[in-house]
Amino acid sequence: MVEIEKLQEKLGEALGLEMAAQKAVEELGSKGLLDKNGMLVQLQKMQSQAGNHQSKLEETVRNLADVSEELDSSKIQQVAQETAQKCSSMMQTYLGQDPDSSEAIEFLCLAEGGEVTHYEVLAAISKKLNGKIKNNRKLSTTVNSILREEKRHLALCIKLAKQTATK
Repeated sequence: MVEIEKLQEKLGEALGLEMAAQKAVEELGSKGLLDKNGMLVQLQKMQSQAGNHQSKLEETVRNLADVSEELDSSKIQQVAQETAQKCSSMMQTYLGQDPDSSEAIEFLCLAEGGEVTHYEVLAAISKKLNGKIKNNRKLSTTVNSILREEKRHLALCIKLAKQTATK
């Protein structure tokens, strides 16, 4: 079923983006690029929430895989790992050799925008699959809950990018 394949791919990508978001904040913070204007504390909270999102998605994938023979959790994990690696490579390319705080927070804006987009698509796929797979209601609830939080993350990153650029 094509819809299940799309669902697996988008779940894997969303999971990989959550993993990459946590790693990005960790790496950028350790380089001192997120120290301006109390930014680090706010972004560490966002990092913690990304960890919660990852856990929620992994639990949802397990629940879906338990009731659906068509859903392959190992495929989802594979896509997640590939996505996390791609994001890490993108960050290195985007930031280059000598990044500053402004570039670091702008990269996080880019990453959060990608997460919002993926959760919007995942929500649409989940809605289309309504009634076609068991536990779809739980999936929809989880995705929509995370989507709301990701939109707040994007707004925070944009606010911090503006502050960093104008100080």
